[in-house]
Amino acid sequence: MRHIPDDCISGSRYPLFMTRAVLQELIESLQSPSEATPCLRQHGAGNLNALKPRAPAVTHKAFKRYEPGYVHVDVKYLPQMQDESRRRYLFVAIDRATLWVFMQLKTNKTAASARAFLKALHKACPIRITKLLNDNGKEFTDRLFASRRREPSGDHQFDQLCRELGIEHRLTKPRTQRTNGMVERFNGRIADVLKTHRFNSREDMEQTLLRYVALTTTSRRSQRPRARRHCRR
Repeated sequence: MRHIPDDCISGSRYPLFMTRAVLQELIESLQSPSEATPCLRQHGAGNLNALKPRAPAVTHKAFKRYEPGYVHVDVKYLPQMQDESRRRYLFVAIDRATLWVFMQLKTNKTAASARAFLKALHKACPIRITKLLNDNGKEFTDRLFASRRREPSGDHQFDQLCRELGIEHRLTKPRTQRTNGMVERFNGRIADVLKTHRFNSREDMEQTLLRYVALTTTSRRSQRPRARRHCRR
């Protein structure tokens, strides 16, 4: 039986295509393909597939644990109902630690609507909000990527209200939704509700969404009692 160098089998010295060529030549020289098996096993390979380079294992970073009060905010475009003259927007906030959810429907997503939503959120939230994360929409920030300004000025009315309330306002990285994935996933579930239900009116849709959020919040609150230690005083 022809001898194959160990470094050829391991691939540490020769490229993969060269290793395959050598092995193919060996197999063709054997009387039967089954005779290649002892040779491959001698070098720690049960078959040719074992010689293929293994893809590095993908490691996922563990989601960092946060104390209650780190809130994600996002806006979702809602479908237009028959009794509506235009579509509305759904403002959603979710606490990262307790998964407490708050939402409101708005006729637009202007900075004034975002500011009004934040006021209502601050009033309704049973947890003291310390940090707030959202995307780079104009309703939340004046960070402009089309111009030379890459950082927010802090003069946006949403920023001003965050400072008044003692909330650290954070923005997601440009052109990515990963950092705000928690509220994005929740909006995905809202989208499923919208797809699987037939609504007769805007009131019907609004009440269905409110019931869904209330049910979700109640269920999660019963599973996370530690949020009580961070209630706002």
